[in-house]
Amino acid sequence: MRAILPDLNYRHPHDPEHAPDHILSSLIGPSLVIPYANRRLLLGVWQRIILVELDGPRQRTVQISCF
Repeated sequence: MRAILPDLNYRHPHDPEHAPDHILSSLIGPSLVIPYANRRLLLGVWQRIILVELDGPRQRTVQISCF
């Protein structure tokens, strides 16, 4: 994914090398809503859920809510 970012010198308050992670995160988005019915995720035939780590590896918490 970093290949889509321009090769620029970024300004960031604490670590300029961390700025591309913020840009990619804004393109991907921090959350996802997936339809759910009859105890199953309603994904299309070719759809999958993946977790993309942009600033790690590090321990993360994934929160899941069902309504």
